[in-house]
Amino acid sequence: MFTLYRTTLAMFCLASALPFAAQADDAEKPEAPVEAAASAPAPRPPLLERSQDDALALERQVPKAEQQTLQANGENFLALWKPANDSDPQGAVIIVPGAGESADWPTTVGPLRRGFPDVGWGTLSLSMPDLLAERPQARVEAKPAVEPKKEDGESAPAKDTPADANANVAQATAPEADTAESTDAVEADEHTSEEDAERIFARLDAAVAYAQQQKARSIVLLGSGSGAYWAARYLSEKQPPQVQKLVMVAAQTPARVEHDLLSLTPTLKVPTADLYYATRTADRLAAQQRLQASKRQKSSLYRQLSLMAVPGNKSAEQEQLLRRVRGWLTPKAE
Repeated sequence: MFTLYRTTLAMFCLASALPFAAQADDAEKPEAPVEAAASAPAPRPPLLERSQDDALALERQVPKAEQQTLQANGENFLALWKPANDSDPQGAVIIVPGAGESADWPTTVGPLRRGFPDVGWGTLSLSMPDLLAERPQARVEAKPAVEPKKEDGESAPAKDTPADANANVAQATAPEADTAESTDAVEADEHTSEEDAERIFARLDAAVAYAQQQKARSIVLLGSGSGAYWAARYLSEKQPPQVQKLVMVAAQTPARVEHDLLSLTPTLKVPTADLYYATRTADRLAAQQRLQASKRQKSSLYRQLSLMAVPGNKSAEQEQLLRRVRGWLTPKAE
């Protein structure tokens, strides 16, 4: 009986000592190092421009033999070159795509770059940069008004003012804020437009130099959409002697630029063909204004050619475009 009592007492003491032993073991263990504060996330690399994504896609789709990497202002860009399928080529057509169009766009750009080599013209279709002037501008958030505080830290009650008093004040001061914002926007637009022109002109310089390296005896600029505007502005401002003619197809003036096509067209010193779709009202009216402006100039080298849209038959529509441009470049072809 005494032995049983001793055994029970020993087991009870052992059980009581276990928590203290565990605590002692925990105390002897080295403390886990305190994790450093979460470091700031690594900055993300800048996103590629949409035009750069398009160029990467074309590099996977277009035969390597047609791909040329040109350089302008220290940046490389993709151009697609197809030599003329002729022992005595007429020259080279440099194709300038419009906004949102790639160097092999399925409308105008791609069909012409593939069709001209079969009628004696080499083609060099360019990848154009995204326009800085058309990127959305960051909005400046207004700082919230600070409410007056009481001495004890609580917000002071509102004064006895009409419910629409704040609205009246905001309305009274709004014109000044709008004027300041619009002035800043105009300055930003002019700045970005000049940056756009510099980048695009550098690419056109590189394209003209490449066409010369291919021994092109005649160089033609052909712009599609807003690409027609940049081609016309390039010829108006830089007047490169290597370029003999300009072709504009469904020409459009980009947003937020200093000069529009209506003011540029009369200043051109090279023969210019302005092709527009007569079935599109806005295009027809804009073309009519350009024609009237050209008539006010002496010895104008400007000519308009109308096109007809062919709904449901894009192939016939593009073939019509190729024939009209070819006929104007080489009248004997007609």
